[in-house]
Amino acid sequence: MLDLGLGGKVAIITGGSEGLGRAAAQKLAAEGARVAICARRPDVLERAAAGIRSAGGQVLARPVDVSKADQLDVFVSQVVSEWGGVDILVNNAGTSAAASFEAVDDAAWVHDLELKLFSAVRLCRLCIPHMKKRGGGRIINVTNLGAKTPAARGLPTSVSRAAGINLTKSLANEYAPDKILVNTICIGLVKSAQWERRAKGDVDAFYKDVAKRVPLGRVGEASEFADLVAFLVSERAAFITGTAINFDGGMASVV
Repeated sequence: MLDLGLGGKVAIITGGSEGLGRAAAQKLAAEGARVAICARRPDVLERAAAGIRSAGGQVLARPVDVSKADQLDVFVSQVVSEWGGVDILVNNAGTSAAASFEAVDDAAWVHDLELKLFSAVRLCRLCIPHMKKRGGGRIINVTNLGAKTPAARGLPTSVSRAAGINLTKSLANEYAPDKILVNTICIGLVKSAQWERRAKGDVDAFYKDVAKRVPLGRVGEASEFADLVAFLVSERAAFITGTAINFDGGMASVV
């Protein structure tokens, strides 16, 4: 078994109640990390936490709206009080919002940027000082393919996610001397609760249909995403920073 060196590390994962965030939390906890997860719905969040605990993992779960700066302050403070610091941050929160330019009003723009960009900015600002004290850290910003290859009627998400890629590179360059490595995973079609809610019926048939767009001929698994996260935040990825990795089965037209 490959030792990822995550035993005893403290990880914060937003949007950790289901889908990609939950899979990442389960994986990191299984590798020995202490995992703090947050999401808006307390019942769904607690089910995710219970699953991690039942598997022997250490987890701290708190209901948080990541678009609210004061709630992020409290959450990070609770994590540091409980476990003494932060080593890993996975900015995963956010739902897809795709519409034509003229259909997106100011309120929708502000909401999307608060949810996807400013939450990441604020959490990085809160966590980086703690990472410095511990001699380094890892940050993963979860974005999507639209950040690199925006399609028509993909607003405002394509813009907020493109800003997430820029944030990733900017922080990677600035904090490399502090051994804080920052990368982004640009997701394509990956199984998640969001997709299943959209399916409204036969989920398998839905995934089979959308998989026609993927060169590998299938939709990605959340567990595969979690494996990539675990590698990037591990000691095995100590020379990887400032990258935007496509997790898409070959869908993107750019690397």
